[in-house]
Parts: sequence; C-alpha cells; structure tokens
Amino acid sequence: MFYVWTNPYREITMSEGPKQKKYTATRRLHLKSKLLKKATSMLAAEKEQNKKNRADSLDKRVPPLNLSGVSAQELQELCKEHHRKIDIVDEACYDLQIKLATNEKEIHSLTQKIWEMKGTKQQTKLKKVKKSHDAKFDALTEFKMPSKSDFKANLKTVKKEDEKKEEVTDWRKNVEAMSGMDGRKKLFDAGQ
Repeated sequence: MFYVWTNPYREITMSEGPKQKKYTATRRLHLKSKLLKKATSMLAAEKEQNKKNRADSLDKRVPPLNLSGVSAQELQELCKEHHRKIDIVDEACYDLQIKLATNEKEIHSLTQKIWEMKGTKQQTKLKKVKKSHDAKFDALTEFKMPSKSDFKANLKTVKKEDEKKEEVTDWRKNVEAMSGMDGRKKLFDAGQ
C-alpha cells in the first residue's frame, strides 16, 4: 500500500477534482514483482526467527544430556524414566481430547437449544418440485385462508328463462290469420 502526502491547506477548486494516477501494465507488473520479492524475503526471515525461537525454548526447557561415563544400567533407567514421562503426557493428552470432544458436543446442543428458543430452527435444504397451476394456487390459498373455500359454491346461480319456442307452421296460414282486423286485434292483445 502506498501513502501519498497531500497538503491539507491547499485550496481545491471544483474544476480540479481528485486526480487518479493510472499505471501502465508494465509499471503494475514491476510493482507486483517487487511486492512478491519483498513478501518472500519477509517470509523467509520469519521462518528463520521461528526456528531460532524454538531452539532457544528447547534449550531452556530441556538440559543437554551428558552421557559420558554412564553405565548401561543407568541408561536403561533413564530410558524407563523418559518412557514413564511420555506415558503420563500421552494420558493427559488423551484426557484433554476427551474433554474437548464432550465440550464440543455440549456447545452444539446448547446452540441447538438457543435456536429452538428463538423459534428459528435450522431449515433443511428445499427440493425443487414441479407442481401444476392448480396445486400452486391451492398451496397459496391454504396459507391465506383458514379453511379451503369452494369458489363455485359462492357464485350466484342464475336460472335461465325458457325461451318461448315458436312452432313452425306454414307461413301462409299465419299471414292469412293476421290479415284484417282480427290479426291486428291478436297483435294488440299479445302486446299487453
């Protein structure tokens, strides 16, 4: 990251605005390679420092062995003592692993209880299911309406009036019947 010093007392006019410097591709590649070289050198120095710190801590904790002039029986007893210490450390490590496992189970169960108390359970992944339009509509109406209602039952029924069917007769007879005053009287009576 590069820091650029700016003068806080300099007046900025509206026409100037912030200037952004554009780097060319070669300049960016050059900067990138320099950053990588610096990072690798810092990483190598850190590794060396860690090795040195480890060696120093081992020198402080474990004194160097002086085996000159020691008999075979003393070496055997020294090995037995080290094996006893190793067994004790292994048992402590095993106990700690068991405690860790039980604590992790307890933490998991407590988090589950917290989720249940909040009322939001961990949801399973939903599967994509193909449904017909009627099934989708039924699913939507189930959530909005307390009971399923039959829309057709709510519609008003309208009775169709029977249309008067005129009997098909000979038109000549009909014309003769309507002619004259008798026919006009029949039309007048039918209109009322």
